[in-house]
Amino acid sequence: MKRDSFSSKFGVIAAAAGSAIGLGNIWRFPYIVGKNGGAAFLFVYLICIILIGTVIMISELSLGRKSQSNPFGAFKMLKSSSNWKYAGFLAIATSFIILSFYTIIAGWVFSYFCSSITGKLATIAPENLAPYFQNIASNTPVVLLFNLLIIGITAFIVISGVQDGIEKYSKILMPILFFTLVILIIRSVTLDGSIEGLEFLFKPDFSQLTTKSVLEALGHSFYSLSLGMGIIITYGSYTKNEENLVSLSLKVIAADTIIALMSGIVIFPAVFAYGFEPEIGPPLIFITLPAVFQEMPFGTIFETLFFLLVGIAAITSTISLLEVSVSFLTEEFNLSRKKATLLLSIGLFLLSIPSTLSFGAWSELKVFSLTLFDLFDYVASYIFLPVGGILTCIFVGWVWGTKNAFKEISSNGMYSFKGYNIYNIIIKYLAPIAIFIILLYSTNIIKL
Repeated sequence: MKRDSFSSKFGVIAAAAGSAIGLGNIWRFPYIVGKNGGAAFLFVYLICIILIGTVIMISELSLGRKSQSNPFGAFKMLKSSSNWKYAGFLAIATSFIILSFYTIIAGWVFSYFCSSITGKLATIAPENLAPYFQNIASNTPVVLLFNLLIIGITAFIVISGVQDGIEKYSKILMPILFFTLVILIIRSVTLDGSIEGLEFLFKPDFSQLTTKSVLEALGHSFYSLSLGMGIIITYGSYTKNEENLVSLSLKVIAADTIIALMSGIVIFPAVFAYGFEPEIGPPLIFITLPAVFQEMPFGTIFETLFFLLVGIAAITSTISLLEVSVSFLTEEFNLSRKKATLLLSIGLFLLSIPSTLSFGAWSELKVFSLTLFDLFDYVASYIFLPVGGILTCIFVGWVWGTKNAFKEISSNGMYSFKGYNIYNIIIKYLAPIAIFIILLYSTNIIKL
């Protein structure tokens, strides 16, 4: 059976960028830029992402394209008769666990989108927005219903295949996301007092550049690109031999960074214009911004557009997360794409129930002082992901070998790159050490 593949360069970029552009780009990255020195932090971040993020992304793409297989198959094929295949399985498991709680958050977003369209959100007093969010999150039947909706949309796209599903809808959704951002930016920067938000985001403050902020930059350069979870390996396996992997990686990274900064330009000028404090994470999206939109002329329209934007960012990520496991089942167990997607969707829904209940009936159930939602997030995001990244670096650098990797990166000599020695040093030494530091920092073994 002929392997499915992306049909165009834009399709690859849209799909890979869609996987990288997620909720973290909207509710985390702009905030940490502003709090850690603005343009000064951004400069450090760009160095980290070029040195570490780009090299690992190129390596994962080359693994996928050379093997023409899912992560499990890629490690198995490129180093037969070894246990390295379990590094691929770790990546698959990581993406599936992340998806199990990511769909819950996406469900909250779609719930707010519906409340925005109906005008309900605009009628809630600012002081009641926090209790309203808590009520939404703890309403298990409603959350599971929206969770099922997200899983259904994701499954529909993935069942349709690489070209007719993932590529087709990524090429539709990513331009919509971009133009929605542009509309919201125009509204935000034309508000009286918006300049303070732009200064928060971009004004360089080198006094804020500390060891901690450098580690924040290093960590986000790894976490923001969908590395270590099998997505880039899987998408690499759908990429044609004539594609320039270095150019492709740089374009994806540029899109990821630009969209994250554009999100900041939407959010913080508006937040400061109306005298609110900048927040990070769910409180920013579900509590602070609805209050901001209530103050804004035609706020309901812009609020609806905003939650549409966040919803699209969530869906483009859930598609890629599910595809990793689907490719594994179809290739290793010879299941049809439809059967694999349906089985995984059922498993995904069941796995998401404990995380959903952790905001309701099981809110007092703690493991290592963490709710089940936080436990899944902690284990997958802060342990499995960096461990998977380290194993990938070791495999490419020392097992498969940088000469083999570079041969694939250059498309067997089709493209001429002079950076082999630099690539060799980074993937063998600098990248695994950097990710190990990220692991120690993320798990609070290193405290600053």
